[in-house]
Amino acid sequence: MHTRGQPTKVFFNQAVYFHTSLNCTHIAIVVEIVAIAKKRVDNEQVLSCGFGILHLCSTQKFTPDTAKGQNIKRLSLYHGTPRALLHPKLQDPIEKNKFMTLIEGSTLFYSFSSHPPLMEASHLIPENMLIAGSETVPGLVVPSKQTSNVLKKPSLMKTVTCNLDKLSLQLYPTLEKFEEELVELLNADRLLKNNQVSDGSMVVIQERRLHVCVHNGWCYIQKPQVVVLIPGTVQGKSRILSKSSQKTSLILRSRIQLTEMVKLPMFAIVFHLEYVFSNSTGADRKLSSSTSSLDNAAYMQTLRWAAWNPFLGSNASDVTISLHGGPSPNPSNLLVYKTPSTDMSSEEVKQVESGTISFHFSCRLDKHADNSAELSVPTKSSQALGFQNSSFRGKTSDASKYPPEQMEPRGSIDHTPFDAPESHAAEQLQELPFTPMQAPILTLITESERATTVTSRAALAQLHAVGFPEILDDNNELATVIDPDDLSNFNLQQEKADHLQSNEIILQFLAFSREPEGSSQPGSIYFTFQFYRFPPVTTQQLHLVKPHNSQKRTLKSTPFILVPLNKNGTGNLDSPGLELKFLVEPGYMKEGEQRWFRQYLATQTLQIDVWDAESLLLIGTAAVELKYLLRQGRPAVQVSHELPVITTEYTPDVPMTLADITKHGTVKPYGMTTITKGRLHMRLGNVGHQPKRTAKIPTLVPESRIISSQDRSSGFSGGSLSSISSKKLSALNMYRAQRMVDLDSELASVLFSRARIDSFGQQDLDSDADIVRKRKLQRMMAVRQLESGVDLKSKTHTLTKREEQIHHERDLQIIEAYRERIKAESISRMLSQAITTQHTLYATLGHAEFFEFSLKNPYSVQHTITIECEHPELSVIVNSREWKHFKNLTKTLTPLEEDMFHVEGGVQFPQIYLRPKETVYIPFKFQTFSADHSIAPQGPAKGKLAKKNIINQQDPNSTTKKIEVIFKIENQKPIAILQVNVEAQPYVIDQTFRFYHPEMTFLKKSIRLPPLHALSGLTVQSLNAELQINVRCSDFNIICETKKMALNEPQDVFLKVACGPCPEVKKFFVIVYMDPWLAVPIQIWQFYIHSLQKIDVSCVVGELTQLSLVLRGTQTVRKVAAYSSSPEELQPTPSDVFLLPPHEVKDLHISVRPQKEGDRCLYLNVVDVDFRQLVASWLICLSCKQPTISKAFEISIPVGERRGSTKRISYTNPYPNKRMFSLRTNRPDLLQYKEDSFELEGGETYHIGLRFAPGQNPGVEEILILINDQAEKNEATYCVQITYQ
Repeated sequence: MHTRGQPTKVFFNQAVYFHTSLNCTHIAIVVEIVAIAKKRVDNEQVLSCGFGILHLCSTQKFTPDTAKGQNIKRLSLYHGTPRALLHPKLQDPIEKNKFMTLIEGSTLFYSFSSHPPLMEASHLIPENMLIAGSETVPGLVVPSKQTSNVLKKPSLMKTVTCNLDKLSLQLYPTLEKFEEELVELLNADRLLKNNQVSDGSMVVIQERRLHVCVHNGWCYIQKPQVVVLIPGTVQGKSRILSKSSQKTSLILRSRIQLTEMVKLPMFAIVFHLEYVFSNSTGADRKLSSSTSSLDNAAYMQTLRWAAWNPFLGSNASDVTISLHGGPSPNPSNLLVYKTPSTDMSSEEVKQVESGTISFHFSCRLDKHADNSAELSVPTKSSQALGFQNSSFRGKTSDASKYPPEQMEPRGSIDHTPFDAPESHAAEQLQELPFTPMQAPILTLITESERATTVTSRAALAQLHAVGFPEILDDNNELATVIDPDDLSNFNLQQEKADHLQSNEIILQFLAFSREPEGSSQPGSIYFTFQFYRFPPVTTQQLHLVKPHNSQKRTLKSTPFILVPLNKNGTGNLDSPGLELKFLVEPGYMKEGEQRWFRQYLATQTLQIDVWDAESLLLIGTAAVELKYLLRQGRPAVQVSHELPVITTEYTPDVPMTLADITKHGTVKPYGMTTITKGRLHMRLGNVGHQPKRTAKIPTLVPESRIISSQDRSSGFSGGSLSSISSKKLSALNMYRAQRMVDLDSELASVLFSRARIDSFGQQDLDSDADIVRKRKLQRMMAVRQLESGVDLKSKTHTLTKREEQIHHERDLQIIEAYRERIKAESISRMLSQAITTQHTLYATLGHAEFFEFSLKNPYSVQHTITIECEHPELSVIVNSREWKHFKNLTKTLTPLEEDMFHVEGGVQFPQIYLRPKETVYIPFKFQTFSADHSIAPQGPAKGKLAKKNIINQQDPNSTTKKIEVIFKIENQKPIAILQVNVEAQPYVIDQTFRFYHPEMTFLKKSIRLPPLHALSGLTVQSLNAELQINVRCSDFNIICETKKMALNEPQDVFLKVACGPCPEVKKFFVIVYMDPWLAVPIQIWQFYIHSLQKIDVSCVVGELTQLSLVLRGTQTVRKVAAYSSSPEELQPTPSDVFLLPPHEVKDLHISVRPQKEGDRCLYLNVVDVDFRQLVASWLICLSCKQPTISKAFEISIPVGERRGSTKRISYTNPYPNKRMFSLRTNRPDLLQYKEDSFELEGGETYHIGLRFAPGQNPGVEEILILINDQAEKNEATYCVQITYQ
């Protein structure tokens, strides 16, 4: 813009962004003004109009964006070109150099400010790079017409999580020859630099590393992940990675996860192969990775690199791309080792001569995208050799794939905008009825079979002779023994009429029997369970000890005594068993809760989880019915149980057939099997006591469902001045005058700090020199007093008194100012307390607490009252049907009105119209689904447990939830306030589910409800009505739903849970309702989801399969041991205790030898043996195939024969040379060999001696005789069918 008499102005109004980590005075931004002059139509000339120097740290002060308009600065311009700044004669300070000439009258106006939103996108932009807001930044949303400046408020694109598995690198011609040539060249180069012929040392390879990262064409998004490669072998099309004697590839057995990938063509995954070298002084000329003989520091060298975009070209799961080397450009701008000459090679050979990298690729959208969306990846393999790597190699870049305007030279990777148009006219797909073909899991609490005794009488006699503590009543008499086989009905009315209303429940854990007999595991166990609404219990470690009086012939069948361990780790048989007591005292219970407790004993089953204390593996679950604890008028009862400890195995989901669920045993889902892992010997007792009259906490009064503002439950207590006598006179308008410092901590702190400084604080604040100076002044004053004869103490006292008076007046002024400030607030608070009514609720998880508030219009005119409550768990019941349901449920006899509330027309809170002096009842419902999801560390409890637990004792950590409801008229003035104090109460768990699932995946389960007649608290519905089960989950991130079914159809609950990383354990609750208003739950389920590292193993029954797992060290040194859930099929190496160094990677080898076909899962735990802590855990998923049957045999064995049967089978060596063979079987409990291995010459025949165990019950069993070679591979398999008659 140019005006006559005024200087020429050019308006840029352009924002330029950058980010830097440099803080140096020598760093500056050079700004050059360039003019473009057009001479002809297509001929332009670029002219420099001067340049300026903008220093960052010396003169610039960062200001916020809001103040940048007020921070306009001037920048002087100089003649010439900014290239002159590189001249050596230009010394600092540059502005004062004689060669720098200012342009008179030329100034550049600018503002310099900080821009915090840019930090969100700083990882996408290279450091110290100037960029305009209109430019396209890879990874940011492309600018539109409305948002021309994308960096003003940058918006990141959705990321994709990519996983690279089974990664391997192949180098040409072979790995061994490639590394041998590489070492020779490096060694020769080293000797040439040192001008030596040979010095006795040589270069060795210390480590092979692979750098993996995501690049957006401008820079790396994050720091590269560095993994260590090891020489190994890739076997077959399944790409199984293994370590063998023949090293053909560099392999990586772990997964690489990239979370910053974006679905754009300019984003690519970059690989850099790096070797670590060092000089070895040893005489051995073989390559070695040992660092014990190194005398020089290690150095790195980049050998190969590659880049690949998974969203361009063919989408593939198995990917192979070519590596690159030599002096070509690469993303890291590093010198790369040379590649073989390809002048005489074909195009196919050129792509592999530099080497290839292969991996299995999978990806999924991140959490902020659709969680259920999976990117489609075909299963066909792709040979994407050289794909996307040419974008780093300028001479072979395929420019035809991109528009010319997008071929920008800013980065090393070419990029194009990803703006594929969306079709908004797409027709909506219609959903079809679909039933998920998933095998449901039955709730087995009420379906569990009654425990039966299998231990012999002689073993039981020895067991009870150990000396377990007896259960005695208040008269020290033995409690009445109840026979578990007695299935007589119990009378709850007789239980209610019992005068001994206090119940002391006793649980005694006596002994444990291993299954199968003769097993050596477990050596020690512990239990976890939750009784009624007491806190969850985790017992201490209990050692399994054989009784001393066991005879040899019954030693094998005698159960192991459970002995608590002492502090020194030893057990004492003088105090066998573990006894826990739970006192249910009426004085500590809610009104009517005793009926709930009686119903709980009559209908519920206690689930007890049994854990191996050494391996921290779940052995199984025992279920005991509690109905035998109903005393029926007796002073004390006891019952003994021998409970099977059952574990449930879930195989992959398969279709199932449905039947009538009301008939027990007719619905059995496929893929779910139960195995008995042991038997738990328990004794349960219930001792009745007289209820205590003096409870430690006040007994709760009968709860009223109607709350009135006139019932004197106001929050205004009548003032603290009123005494007990004045309160009896209803003196509610009195208020005690209190010291203001007692009411306000802020005022007290101000006054106290001033008094402290005046009294002694100044001396504390003075330094030592000031103290010495004051002491000298005091001595001088004393000397002058003696010389003059004047009493200076009286003068000092007068001055001190005057200072105190001044400070006192100042404090009074502060107090007066404070009083004036809080006067209005205090009066308002006191008036609010006068209209506040308090009500206390004792809420339980999932239970709806219903009450009505009596609201009266105090005015003589009508008003519309707004009921304001912002707490989501407390709501006004505006539906008349729901209100009627709760009134019938609680037997509340108050009027009910239809359409009483106004909730339409965009009203935030419900409103009600009140006539003058009218009183109405406002229905409220409080219901919470929030629960404590914290989980105690896995392992036995440290130290001894409290032997007696009393119900509902006050928890010092519990806090009362206070909710305020305000009733306001049209002018927003409150007429009443209701303060609801919520006291959280424990809840009863009906069933516990525990699942083990692979990490970072979705757990999808279908759980079938038990028969309707078995559910306690069931609301009776019409036989013709549809059955609608409603469910709610305590974790809102979990999908939990049901479908409406006919009355006689089975009802399933569907779950979808996102599992976290290993070893995370997720805990949540599912509440099941039968009524449509979710008033009272019929079941509360507790879920534990263990996230484990998943390993898939394909194997054959009887054959040995070996794998290696990566075990990563923690922050400190640990003594750990590996444990398997099935030692017969899965054996870890090392099998003993070993040291796990901190922050290091250790190989854990496992040997798998399955004994039955099918798909199932085994568990492997690594445990810290000192602290009994879980360090790592794996889920080993086996896919076992049946070996080919060579021959089949049939034999019959009489039932009850003690010696069993002995047979022989011949086997001939089919090979011409000598071979060693070993014998295995899938049923070692039924078959034993005379010799486990034998050696045969070529063509020689051997007779295998077989001994079959006797059968106890009639039936048919199939046994496999597996003949394996020396490498444990199957040579022949014989099938023997045994018929026990």
